[in-house]
Amino acid sequence: MYFQQKHAQKFMDKYKHRARLLISCPDQPGIVAAVTTFLYEQGANIVESSQYSTDPEGGTFFLRIEFDAPNISERKEEMERKFATIAQRFSMKWRLSLHTHIKKVAIFVSKEEHCLLELLWEWQAGELLADFVLVISNHEQMRETVESFGIPYYYIPVTKETKQEAEEKQIQLLKEHDIDVIVLARYMQILSSRFVATFPMQIINIHHSFLPAFIGARPYEQAYRRGVKLIGATSHYVTDDLDEGPIIEQDVERVDHKHHVEDLKRIGRMIEKTVLVRALKWHLEDRVIVHENKTIVFK
Repeated sequence: MYFQQKHAQKFMDKYKHRARLLISCPDQPGIVAAVTTFLYEQGANIVESSQYSTDPEGGTFFLRIEFDAPNISERKEEMERKFATIAQRFSMKWRLSLHTHIKKVAIFVSKEEHCLLELLWEWQAGELLADFVLVISNHEQMRETVESFGIPYYYIPVTKETKQEAEEKQIQLLKEHDIDVIVLARYMQILSSRFVATFPMQIINIHHSFLPAFIGARPYEQAYRRGVKLIGATSHYVTDDLDEGPIIEQDVERVDHKHHVEDLKRIGRMIEKTVLVRALKWHLEDRVIVHENKTIVFK
């Protein structure tokens, strides 16, 4: 893949000793002290730390720490075993990940290209530290563009009659390539409950932010007729509840009576691609913790 060829060695050398620890647990005294003492005892140096509590009295506490520790890749399993005792004491949900673990990404796209192109450009520039393994589409239009980046392109048509068969092919491809995250870059198909359950909190979607207003077809035309003053985009994890998964990122831009339908669409596309890239970037950097149907995002 392009990232590995052009950027990987410099990145691996720079961050070979770095790791991330993400924690959520019932809030109580002593959590930060226990975690930082543990890291100190392991010879680690904390380089970034963010924390948040929903309520110091009976709420949930969230912590994200980046640290450098000598030979962390060789010591990761040992550190996890040692940290498990602390995690049990505080009833933590936690994970330790290496900074140099490059996540494998699959992109799903239909006919609209703006989100796909933004992802590819950011990836090519080294701004998205990921392995773009493959692109899956229910149309052929994007093949030439995708393959020009050296990324395999899989055309899997979807109809009402073939939807289940198409998803079986998609799931098989994703599992064969050990995909970490799936990005719906304006993929205009509703995923089945089985598909979503196979990849929990691993699917990131993007759509306009008019919802729940202006549902159905031609939302920008509906918004134009109503004279909206704000348009935007929302990126979220996909759950079985359509377009109601935990929100990762949103943005808006003001519009007025001078903007016609095509202007609204153009501005909407710009916001969509920017929001989707930010959401994916934060996911790749382990900056997102899902809590109930919300997210804690340590930017």
